[in-house]
Amino acid sequence: MKTTTSKSATKKPAAKAGNGKTSNGKTSNGSSHGNHSNDNHSKLRKLFEDELKDIYWAEKALVKAIPKMIKKATSEELVEALEHHLEETEGHVERCEKVFELLDKTAQAKKCEAMDGLLTEAEDIMSESDEGVMRDAGIISAAQKVEHYEIATYGTLRTFAKTLGLTEIADLLQETLDEEKKADETLTSVAESAINVQAAQTNEEEEEVEAKAR
Repeated sequence: MKTTTSKSATKKPAAKAGNGKTSNGKTSNGSSHGNHSNDNHSKLRKLFEDELKDIYWAEKALVKAIPKMIKKATSEELVEALEHHLEETEGHVERCEKVFELLDKTAQAKKCEAMDGLLTEAEDIMSESDEGVMRDAGIISAAQKVEHYEIATYGTLRTFAKTLGLTEIADLLQETLDEEKKADETLTSVAESAINVQAAQTNEEEEEVEAKAR
């Protein structure tokens, strides 16, 4: 009589997928994609907070710089536009502080080298330009460079906030972004309405005088 030998039911190792994963969704070294995703999320959050500290410093610096532009400007339209944006900028400082609060962080400014450079350039333009339309044109040029930097920064911060799921913060940043874009449009309108034309005429007159003096 033959006896039947039963085969031992040995467990097979989990099959590996072609990308190095086992069938349980983990990588061959036991780590999961979730850890990698969380790490990226944490790094983006840190980058977001660093950029926020930069723009917070920039806004506070502008609160001190814009009054100097107002004092040097001669065009009523330009003065009015700068005064209006100064009020907005003070609000931007408060909005940044609100964002820090929502992040459960203490509001902290980190020197923004880019803005510091732009404001130094603005000081140079105002000191080197002749008083009147030429200086006004220079102020607009400097102010718009500042606006373009802020538009780029707030656009990036808003996108980061959306990616991180910070909806309320993204909405606050969008408000500031909209105001920066409007300020830039206003400066363009002021320049095109009269200042650039007058500056060009003044420059032509000066060139004529110099040509006659030769």
